[in-house]
Amino acid sequence: MGLTSVGIGSGMDISGIVTALVNAESAGKTARFDVNEGKLNAQISGIGTLKSTMSEFKDKLATLAKAETFASQKVSTSSKEYLSATVDKDAVSGSYLIKVEQLAQSQKKGTAVAADATSAIGEGTLTIGVGTGTPFNINVSDTDSLTSIMDKINGSTSNTDVTATIVSGELGPQLVLGSKKTGEDNLISVTAVNTGAGTGLSDVFTMSELTPAKNAIAHIDGVKVVSQTNEMKTAITGVSLTLTGADLAKTTTVSVTKDTGKTKSAIEDFVKSYNSMMTSINDLTGYNAETKKSGVMQGDALPRSIQSQVRSILSSSFSTSSGSDSLASFGIKTTREGLLEIDAKKLTESIDTRGADITSLFTTENTGLATKMSEMLDSYVKTGGIIDSRDTSLDEQVSRIKDSRLALNLRMASYSERLYKQYNAMDSVVASLNSQSSNLTARLNSLPGLVRKS
Repeated sequence: MGLTSVGIGSGMDISGIVTALVNAESAGKTARFDVNEGKLNAQISGIGTLKSTMSEFKDKLATLAKAETFASQKVSTSSKEYLSATVDKDAVSGSYLIKVEQLAQSQKKGTAVAADATSAIGEGTLTIGVGTGTPFNINVSDTDSLTSIMDKINGSTSNTDVTATIVSGELGPQLVLGSKKTGEDNLISVTAVNTGAGTGLSDVFTMSELTPAKNAIAHIDGVKVVSQTNEMKTAITGVSLTLTGADLAKTTTVSVTKDTGKTKSAIEDFVKSYNSMMTSINDLTGYNAETKKSGVMQGDALPRSIQSQVRSILSSSFSTSSGSDSLASFGIKTTREGLLEIDAKKLTESIDTRGADITSLFTTENTGLATKMSEMLDSYVKTGGIIDSRDTSLDEQVSRIKDSRLALNLRMASYSERLYKQYNAMDSVVASLNSQSSNLTARLNSLPGLVRKS
């Protein structure tokens, strides 16, 4: 690039001069780039905050759009010793007196006692079944023992209903088959067919019952209920019982009541999330007198439009089974600051006495508050929605600034190179003139009769 330090011919700081000229040329443009890029990045951050808080609010609305949020029930039991209970949306409020007479039990059958568990028994085929299930076959070779037969039964891919174990009692080992299913409908059947010499297989697999199959028996409000398993899912509408203990002399009270706490909690979360969203919008678009700083989206029509639409929906009237209603009718009011506040006593009373009305206000398809609000918010926060489009536009503007920076750097590099060439050329001329001046002075001084002035 030529000389980059003090000029040899002129004594000038060419590098410093060029740097100063380049900086003077680019400083204003760079400063504008910095300011504009800073504003754009702040707006991008603001857009991200706006989308995040709107998405959180939309999530809370999703809960309020579900009818089960308002019609849910809860269940309690007077004791956990004999049973547990769960409820679904079809459960009816009420109390039920339950006595458990008997738990369901699976059947177990044992073979005849064998001489030992490792000696061959006899060749043949075993056909094993449980209840109405599809039986499966086990091929027994003339070298198979009680242990290897056990392994074949447990390892069969067709076996889904029984387990085989060897129990060694005082008389010797027995192979015990246990049903994986409880109840009197799931009895074990075993057929042994000898194919080799002798009757060893059929003799050993003469099965005897060790543990009988039993159905679960419970008495619900005096009504006897029988089940193949300890799960009673249809005995009481909307209530599932799991029996864990039996004593006919003991009574367990199962109480089903409306779960108003779930409804109230969902509405409280809705109000809290709404206030958080509106506060964020105010911070993004407002002016802080204490810090004397404006929000990064002050003057932007987008957040104000969102705020206006949300408030318009909240202040609307909605059709309920009792007529036209608003949030205020249920104790949810708008403050002077544009936020929501809850009259806890009135809300609780409304949930208890006007459950159908508050349910329809929030959940009615297309016209309910939650569904209308969700649809409006979705147009902004969904992928490819209004906010994504704004974010893309801002990203493109930042990208253009980066391109402009690169172009400016290239121009300044070219400008710097041109200045170096010009100043180096000037320095070369000055050096040449100085050289000629020195040479001329030396010649004059050498002329005869010339008196030099000191």
